[in-house]
Amino acid sequence: MISVRVTGSWDTIGRYLEGIKRKKYVRIIHKYGVKGVEVLSQATPKDTGLTASLWRYVVNTDDNGTTLEFHNDSINKEVNIAIILNYGHGTGTGGWVEGREYINPAIQPVFDELVEELWKEVKHL
Repeated sequence: MISVRVTGSWDTIGRYLEGIKRKKYVRIIHKYGVKGVEVLSQATPKDTGLTASLWRYVVNTDDNGTTLEFHNDSINKEVNIAIILNYGHGTGTGGWVEGREYINPAIQPVFDELVEELWKEVKHL
């Protein structure tokens, strides 16, 4: 005769599922959305300061997961000014204005912190 005996409880998996159900991680993502807007605003090259002031973030959640997006609403003649400041652009007279890469260096530490905090939350659940 073979018998199997199981001890313990489902408390751990229950807490994990409840945490997912409540989507605690979304609060963390919003926290880093705010932080990302701050660092992007500070890092944006300033002439008038308008482009720096027009950063925002969006959190989208669907069946595939949650995304954090950063947008800049500084548009002139259908051109996003934050992007051309970063990558450069041609002039109307055939010249080139060199960009100053500021977006990725500014936002990467925020993403790194976000990943670390989310991982801690997942392990805690």
